[in-house]
Amino acid sequence: MKHLFHGLMPVCRKEALHIVRDRGTLIFALLLPMIQLFLFGFAIDTNIRQVPTVVLDESRTQQSRQLLERFAASDVFALRGQVESLDALYAAIQAGKARVGIRIPTDYARRLLNGTTATVLVLVDGSDSTVAAQAVNTATGVALRQSLAQVLPSGNMPIDVRPSVLYNPSTRSANFFVPGLVGILLQVMTILLIALSMVRERERGTLEQLTMTPVGPLGLMVGKMLPYGLLAFGELCAILFVMRVVFLVPIHGNVFVLLLLSLPFLLTVLGLGLVISTRARTQAEAFQLAMGTILPSVFLSGYIFLIENMPPIFKAISAVIPATYYIRILRGIILRGAGLGDLWVPGLVLTLMGCAMIALAARLFVRQRAG
Repeated sequence: MKHLFHGLMPVCRKEALHIVRDRGTLIFALLLPMIQLFLFGFAIDTNIRQVPTVVLDESRTQQSRQLLERFAASDVFALRGQVESLDALYAAIQAGKARVGIRIPTDYARRLLNGTTATVLVLVDGSDSTVAAQAVNTATGVALRQSLAQVLPSGNMPIDVRPSVLYNPSTRSANFFVPGLVGILLQVMTILLIALSMVRERERGTLEQLTMTPVGPLGLMVGKMLPYGLLAFGELCAILFVMRVVFLVPIHGNVFVLLLLSLPFLLTVLGLGLVISTRARTQAEAFQLAMGTILPSVFLSGYIFLIENMPPIFKAISAVIPATYYIRILRGIILRGAGLGDLWVPGLVLTLMGCAMIALAARLFVRQRAG
């Protein structure tokens, strides 16, 4: 075991000096993730508000105006103007000038006064399924409340449902997406740094020189990892600071528990970067392999889509993606205030993954050296 870790500290010192002297690496490690955090953090917003809406009010009565006022008050619909015909209503949606069209028929007020059903046509642009679903749900809710107002003139509802949203009462998109984005950015930066570093040394011939010295395989792997691990840990602290100060995402849990459970994730992605470096022969190939880990981490980790709704095969794939467990940790501590007792399972899984990745990288490196 001592032979396996032989040479760890000299390799660690050498790599630390290389990072300090390489300004390009420092800029890439510190500045690029921050830029991405600002871009994605401000750009991603799933809250549907102020959907452009045009109206064809053929009734032109007090009742129709009340209905339109209720649509406008929902904050989902932004009434952008009136049209004079049904063809014009369709044309506005087709041309992209509006996402929703509301048609109130001429007999709307008369039917309400007679106690019969009045039909209101709501045309929704379905090219964006998220916007369409929100528009349909809100329109249905507006119609329901207006109907209750008609049959219950006193305004007293027979059933009063008062939802209470826990952990994110304002339902801000930033509170949901930014914590997950921390894990994605940390993974991309860490894998790229360690993989490109190893391949760059292979291209320059310095890695072969190291193999001629009595450096053990684990000593080389861990010695390479430690400086980049410290750099990634510092980047994590900076990203969390920006998340809290700039994006105003509250951290409900213990920050020290979050940092502690971040270590197994860093161990795993560093190990993954080392595995990639043993398979890649050029920096371009290492970059491609590293970027190939992004799409599964974004789409199958639960960052955007709910894992429970995925087909079984994709659920199985998500179970071997490190970001799946780290995003659970991030959202659990940051959003819900979960503690170590709640999140020890994903922490343990990441620890086992990290140890397996490092062992695999060392084994592949020994095979390369023997070859």
